[in-house]
Amino acid sequence: MVIMERWYTLHTQPNAEYQVAATLTARGIHTYLPQLELPKKYRRRGRTTRPFFPCYLFMQADLAVTGLSAVRWTPGLRRLVTFDEQPVPLDDAVIELIRRKLGEIKARGGPAVYPFKPGETVRITDGPFADMLAVFDGPTTAGQRVQVLLNILGHASRVQLEADQLTKAPAQATAPAPKRPRRTRGRGRRIQAD
Repeated sequence: MVIMERWYTLHTQPNAEYQVAATLTARGIHTYLPQLELPKKYRRRGRTTRPFFPCYLFMQADLAVTGLSAVRWTPGLRRLVTFDEQPVPLDDAVIELIRRKLGEIKARGGPAVYPFKPGETVRITDGPFADMLAVFDGPTTAGQRVQVLLNILGHASRVQLEADQLTKAPAQATAPAPKRPRRTRGRGRRIQAD
């Protein structure tokens, strides 16, 4: 009998990635939880380790030998990622790509530090929104993408861009106009000014 161990993606409950990985490892199933080392948010010193893909991890197993029930009933696991109710195997190249990208981020000294502060006006330099002004909202994940608020047809829309597509806007540039304050509570009932 030939053992065909393949990689599969697991979707966990929030903050349960470590618990699921430990449980499956104790059962003899090889797991991979991509992690990034980040500076702590509230304390100036120290670093903390966070999952690169929150709520996801990977396992390598032969499901014909291991059995789906051994995986599906793991505490903290929501589901095994499937297509048409069949587990979707990943190529080894995908896992190697993730490992290589994490190695590159670690070699650079961690994820990118952005020169912008939330609420600051930025100019988009590349892509379909080139030369438009936006308001920097913050990073999306530990990768290179960021969120900006872009004024499209009078509505502030949240758009995700690569960090290198942004530059600081000149001082005289203005951000999208703030939204007009409400005048009614609904059904024509006016809000009384104090």
